[in-house]
Amino acid sequence: MDNKIVTFGEIMLRLATPGFLRFSQCSELSATFGGGEANVAVSLANYGMNAEFVTRLPENDIAESCIKDLHKNGVKTSYIIRGGDRMGIYFLETGAVSRPSKVVYDRAHSAIAEVEKGMIDWEEVFKGATWFHWTGITPAISQGAAEVCLEAVQTANRLGIPVSCDLNYRKNLWKYGKSASEVMPELVAGSDIILGNEEDAEKVFGIKPEGFDAAATGGCIDAAKFESVCTQLMRRFPRAKKVIITLRGSINANHNTWSGVLYDGDKLYQSPRYDITHIVDRVGGGDSFMGGLIYGLLTYKGDDQKALDFAVAASCLKHTIYGDYNQVSVKEVENLMNGDGSGRVSR
Repeated sequence: MDNKIVTFGEIMLRLATPGFLRFSQCSELSATFGGGEANVAVSLANYGMNAEFVTRLPENDIAESCIKDLHKNGVKTSYIIRGGDRMGIYFLETGAVSRPSKVVYDRAHSAIAEVEKGMIDWEEVFKGATWFHWTGITPAISQGAAEVCLEAVQTANRLGIPVSCDLNYRKNLWKYGKSASEVMPELVAGSDIILGNEEDAEKVFGIKPEGFDAAATGGCIDAAKFESVCTQLMRRFPRAKKVIITLRGSINANHNTWSGVLYDGDKLYQSPRYDITHIVDRVGGGDSFMGGLIYGLLTYKGDDQKALDFAVAASCLKHTIYGDYNQVSVKEVENLMNGDGSGRVSR
């Protein structure tokens, strides 16, 4: 519990159709909570780490339920500020085979979207902190959220706290008059660890591997092709010590391959590739990878291969778990890392 990891962003009420029903078919929705940075905090808390999630929530019963849900999962919420009128909501329709999943956002004017500089005392939040994590979703929400995120990154930099970011490009969120390519560079420039998927670097910075089409992978992605993406990101953002790319090969909505690469400026590390044939819920997959990566980098100090392997195995398991949160233990992840993917009953 020595490591205090702070994450900052929006947590939403998640309303999902049961099973594989379409929105037009269902008469009820399953209510849980989720959001990129909160999902990372839950993963870390599951691994026994001191995870602190920071956001802004309204004073109402839904927000109270959300905070209790975070506490239930071991996440600390001491620095959540209160205000605004509502939590954001997202609706999820889970796809099957050739029909992709769909997400509909209802998060305009949420409490975090109306956050302003100076509302959060980052000096206080970062007392005793050993890591800060943010994602590209937060600065996409609003100008205010982008400015507060930059406040956090700059404060962490000043205090010598390592910063990680997940580029997490969401085209449907950038609606307040600025583009990701305008806002993200200053934030990413303050980050020591950069994570993205096979498309994020292209969508945000125009950086892509030659001859790669994410829509035509057929489930097989050549990891070595992404060394050029990593080197280009490091040249643009010289503070970065490691660049990590998650590689998802989408065969269909229920069947993906999953792997990743880590580049430390000198060597490209490649993970095993997992064949995930019966996906239960892929939402939060990238967040579970980030949670696993932070744990791995802090725990397996100096062993980047093991840290990467832990992250990929953790996120592979997440695909078997309903909801945004990755509800797995270190032992379960390490069992998979060590080759036990049989799924036999544990007695």
